[in-house]
Amino acid sequence: MNRLFLSVDSLFIWFYRLTGYALIDFFMGTFALAFTAVVLGEFSISCAFLWTRRSVEQAQDQMVNYQNLSIDALAAGDKESYKAANKLANDAFGRTFFMQIGLSSARVWPAFLAIAWMNTRFYDVDFQAPFIDWRTGYIPIFILLYVAAYFSFKPIRNRIPYFRRVNQILDGYKQKTREMKSLSDVARKREKL
Repeated sequence: MNRLFLSVDSLFIWFYRLTGYALIDFFMGTFALAFTAVVLGEFSISCAFLWTRRSVEQAQDQMVNYQNLSIDALAAGDKESYKAANKLANDAFGRTFFMQIGLSSARVWPAFLAIAWMNTRFYDVDFQAPFIDWRTGYIPIFILLYVAAYFSFKPIRNRIPYFRRVNQILDGYKQKTREMKSLSDVARKREKL
């Protein structure tokens, strides 16, 4: 067993031995593991966002700026300027898109680590689904409990001071973001003429 897994094994296996009933303990332990992964993932994504916030804001601002320039050029009938600004807007959109995907990966890495730990303990365990002839392993059960843990943590997230502060930063970030123009703005402008 990996040294990292050995260090957390005694902590997490404790949740799998609470009642003495194997099935109940498995579900309780897996939910505790999934809940821990959710909290750790939320902490990770918040740290990653705080660390890269300036870069994300700059990329987002560039995207909105170039998009608005391209829409203004289209409204003015300048197709060359529209194409140039639209290309820059698409490049900026690509940067922000991949930054957001990178940030999102910070949320799920603990789930993969939890599944890897479960593999060392429950590799050969499978369950019979009730009323049908279907068996499943620990991964689908972990995924279902991970989703349940996420929705369980979501209502209490903002009651924790650290997460409340991060949420306030995000709310302020959303408020100061400029509005992006769209093609419907050009259509409305032409209707008024």
